[in-house]
Amino acid sequence: MKKLLFAITASSCLTLSNDALSVETPFAIAIHGGAGTIEKARFTPEQEQLYRDKLSEAVETGYKVLELGGESLDAVTAAIEVLEQSPYFNAGRGAVYTYEGSHELDASIMDGRNRQAGAVAGVKHIESPINLARLVMENSVHVMLSGQGAEEFAKEQGVTLIENNLFDTPHRYEALIKAKQKLDKAKAASKAYQAAHKALPNNYKMGTVGAVALDKNGNLAAGTSTGGMTAKRYGRVGDAPVIGAGTFAENESCAVSATGHGEYFIRYNVASDICARVKYQGKTIADAGNDVINGVLKPIGGTGGVIIIDTKGNISLPFNTSGMYRASKSNTQATYVGIFNDE
Repeated sequence: MKKLLFAITASSCLTLSNDALSVETPFAIAIHGGAGTIEKARFTPEQEQLYRDKLSEAVETGYKVLELGGESLDAVTAAIEVLEQSPYFNAGRGAVYTYEGSHELDASIMDGRNRQAGAVAGVKHIESPINLARLVMENSVHVMLSGQGAEEFAKEQGVTLIENNLFDTPHRYEALIKAKQKLDKAKAASKAYQAAHKALPNNYKMGTVGAVALDKNGNLAAGTSTGGMTAKRYGRVGDAPVIGAGTFAENESCAVSATGHGEYFIRYNVASDICARVKYQGKTIADAGNDVINGVLKPIGGTGGVIIIDTKGNISLPFNTSGMYRASKSNTQATYVGIFNDE
């Protein structure tokens, strides 16, 4: 009888221990595919499903890495690669056009363990900018490399350069033509590039993909990749490769990836501001994200959103536009996929 009681007790303790371990060891991932004027009426049911399927594929790809005990950096990279290979999102294969008719891509990644980071800006011949950003972080002494120099580094790292026209897509080219027509019309009226650019609808100024993750070891990571702004000029660089603006991660607070009108996210240091509010003010990521996205940015015309994960596996996905492509999953939350602001 004593042996039986001991066996039952031991079995119960093992079950409790496993349950406690499950509770104490959260892991989670969230992704985004850009925010903006994303309205249900503009989608056919088939188009909407294609977007949802790709978001689901990306978040499941990253989650599988975490589930198998992989690092948050690997999960973030894997999820973003899926989105970079899709023509639906403004990154990699779906990158928008510059004013001159080419493509310039940006990306960054950050490790929450030690705040190591890597970024690339204005690259033209890199199939996966997020992978090159990670190589910068891990194999260089720098944080950000740009343009031709970044591509020279890529070749040294064994990365094969591709032709820029491999990023060409009909729907992005159509967007460029429309944007240039609007710019030219506004410029003719005002005779000033700055005023003409301000007259361009916000949808032409936005579009990014990103991921944030927490692994079983309690480490956070964040990454962001983009094709930038439609009809951008003069080597413009947005917030996606800027650490603290479009990407930030530290284990003491949270991990953030942003999407929106990059100039505002740079000026207001959005990603790190959110984490600072969590770290120094003791706010939840939901409150911190809402404070910045709706309290700081929205009143001044800063449109967009962020995805956030904290060290407990909590997830928040605030945005101030009509929609944001997004998805999330954790060991305590089933797969969630959203596009519009009412879901």
